[in-house]
Amino acid sequence: MTQGPNNRGYDLEERTAKFGESVVEFCNGLKLTVISTPIVSQLIRSSTSVGANYTEANNASSKKDFRNKIYICKKEVEESKHWLRMLVKCYAEHKECLRDFWREAQELAKIFQKIANSLNG
Repeated sequence: MTQGPNNRGYDLEERTAKFGESVVEFCNGLKLTVISTPIVSQLIRSSTSVGANYTEANNASSKKDFRNKIYICKKEVEESKHWLRMLVKCYAEHKECLRDFWREAQELAKIFQKIANSLNG
């Protein structure tokens, strides 16, 4: 997910929101089964939580609160990667799209890890 020419700077809050929105939109189009329903539910929770927690981090009351929210962002995005992997087993025909979501989650995980590392130093 790249920034367009009219966007100023790098907006991680927007990027995390778009990640959650994209996952919601994708899952909304799936024909759910008894197997896929709980996996989709978990994925929706974790993927939308990334942006929510990053927004909270940006409004943190202290450095400790900020650090905690960043760690939660990383945990939620790592969880999203797990559910995306499981969803491939339910919807092999969407493997490429799910792989794209996984890659974005991986990039976000690396960004949150870098932020967390910078807070420890």
